[in-house]
Amino acid sequence: MEPGPEAAPAGVQVRDELSEKCQKLFLEFLEEFQDKNGDALYLSDAQELIRPERNTLTVSFSNIEHYNQQLATTIQEEYYRVYPFLCRAVRHFARDHGNIPPSKEFYVAFSEFPSRQKIRELSSARIGTLLRISGQVVRTHPVHPELVSGTFLCLDCQSVIKDVEQQFKYTQPTICKNPVCANRRRFMLDTNKSRFVDFQKVRIQETQAELPRGSIPRSLEVILRAEAVETAQAGDRCDFTGTLIVVPDVSAMALAGTRAETSSRVTGKEGFEADGIQGLKALGVRELSYRLAFLANYVAPTNPRFGGKELRQEDQTAENVKNQMTVQEWEKVFEMSQDKNLYHNLCTSLFPTIHGNDEIKRGILLMLFGGVAKTTMEGTSLRGDINVCIVGDPSTSKSQFLKHVEDFAPRAVYTSGKASSAAGLTAAVVKDEESHEFVIEAGALMLADNGVCCIDEFDKMDLKDQVAIHEAMEQQTISITKAGVKATLNARTSILAAANPIDGRYNRAKSLKQNVNLSAPIMSRFDLFFILVDECNEITSEAQEFVVDQYKRLRQRDGGTTKSAWRITVRQLESMLRLSEAMTRLYCSDEVQPKHVKEAFRLLNKSIIRVDSPDINFDQQQDDNVNDQNELFGKETEGQNGGEVNGHPVEAMNTDEPEKQEKPAVTKPAVRMSFAEYKRFSNLLDHIIIELTKTGLKKISEDGEEPVLEEDPFLVVNPNYILED
Repeated sequence: MEPGPEAAPAGVQVRDELSEKCQKLFLEFLEEFQDKNGDALYLSDAQELIRPERNTLTVSFSNIEHYNQQLATTIQEEYYRVYPFLCRAVRHFARDHGNIPPSKEFYVAFSEFPSRQKIRELSSARIGTLLRISGQVVRTHPVHPELVSGTFLCLDCQSVIKDVEQQFKYTQPTICKNPVCANRRRFMLDTNKSRFVDFQKVRIQETQAELPRGSIPRSLEVILRAEAVETAQAGDRCDFTGTLIVVPDVSAMALAGTRAETSSRVTGKEGFEADGIQGLKALGVRELSYRLAFLANYVAPTNPRFGGKELRQEDQTAENVKNQMTVQEWEKVFEMSQDKNLYHNLCTSLFPTIHGNDEIKRGILLMLFGGVAKTTMEGTSLRGDINVCIVGDPSTSKSQFLKHVEDFAPRAVYTSGKASSAAGLTAAVVKDEESHEFVIEAGALMLADNGVCCIDEFDKMDLKDQVAIHEAMEQQTISITKAGVKATLNARTSILAAANPIDGRYNRAKSLKQNVNLSAPIMSRFDLFFILVDECNEITSEAQEFVVDQYKRLRQRDGGTTKSAWRITVRQLESMLRLSEAMTRLYCSDEVQPKHVKEAFRLLNKSIIRVDSPDINFDQQQDDNVNDQNELFGKETEGQNGGEVNGHPVEAMNTDEPEKQEKPAVTKPAVRMSFAEYKRFSNLLDHIIIELTKTGLKKISEDGEEPVLEEDPFLVVNPNYILED
């Protein structure tokens, strides 16, 4: 075997016996390790490396520990030192079992590493060791080619210097290899003979579960190479296996930025030309600025759906999902889909710590399943995600619903409406410290792509911030045109929002639109609206009487107002389609059945929240007539109104019958009926009147009319008056 790459002309390369021994043992491991059936485990993976797009062999670290514990310990402790030799062993292994081009480079990735470190625990003592860290991706950079090994041409003697290793920045040869030539600066890179690899930078941040109390989340830059690029997107929670490295802080070493900072501080007087800073540059202080980064070789999602690799939303098919599941998992899912009580059981187990509120649980369950995104023949896109808004009084477990969804859903982001800006919810354009290019930093809606975005205190958002999410809620895209960056980003997310009523308490006398501080376009984009009212069951009798009196006054004050219903638009029809599709997915069915539509219609009708209207009191209109008559007739009517108790106008008008006025006032029961009965009778009367207008009103013959007494020319009868036999 070759001891190593060709030695650089800068010095003599010393043989690394430990690394060469690891290379030999690792090659034996790849050839000899077998699975349960006795076949070589990594032989088929090595044959896949023949394909041009494949150059990385993924090896399970637990298999190495099972094969040779000493080899596993050496790789873990001296990872950065032995990694080039491990890649060389993979190259030899691939060449022995396939026709591999000699110039093709190979890499090795380690999966199933046992221990996981937190970002906060990383220190300089762990530099060069094999680690596994986890975090949420908050920013991704474009993929660029990175110069790994350069071939340079001496411009003085035309000598070729091969395999000059690049240490995370452009590195030229120290001196020409020609003994006669003393060139140290004039070199030209030969790109055709140099070796490049795909390179991408991502920034990860600590998750909320790992964050200590009172601490700010820390972030770390992760460098991905080869097949690991484009495996992590903004918003993903991933595990990264690799090593901690030290890279120069290029932003602090940039001469242009230092000059700009220096020029801004110059006062323009003689003797103050920043000679001190120039002296620090000459002493090489800039070279002392370094920072930590993580060089990853393997990326895996933290919470995959079925224990395997998480698929993209556009790559998910029924066959692919089935292939990821074991036979036992598939049989369990199929058995659950045949359960008649599946809908009820899932709702019960979704929020075990929240009592009641079954309709809200059903709505959130269907939101997690989601509908099917559709594109019409004309090219119009219809979203499949379901948006739910919960409006209710304080301390009615609104935030608990949001927190449970954030912990349960594989891809969920929790944020507060008041503490979030438009850029924080959608996306922001920031300037990269090293390349000085503008890059897009994902907001909450982008981080929750193909997931759920939980927004608390939704009604406290500023109007300009609410307008920013109009496009994301319906078109499910985010359009940005800032700082020369024009892009349309995906925000295919379901929004679960919680809002408080305007006055802190939900007013039953007002409609939903009058109770929440939301605009009509925002309200129309929600598929389901649920209302939580904090009702107190225990109340004293004195308080009951006081509430009744106050309620009568409110009814008199609000008697003439009309209550506007929630507008039903085409979006509510699409909402019913999405809910029906979610029910179909819940039962693992291919077609939407009528029972699914019935449940979707019932839930949508329930969510429009026709809050139980109070009973209709017919005495209220009568009290208004009494007040009008008092104003019309003045004090004379007041003097004659001996039966003013309970305000019955019959006793006030029948002044010609003194024998009836002498009788004690009889307390008659108030005429009340429920709002549902009132609407039913009202619709029935409308139907009768319409029929009469069609057939014509028949005149009543004079013979059938009862004679009117002269001493009683007219009689006003109270609807509450009880006729005596």
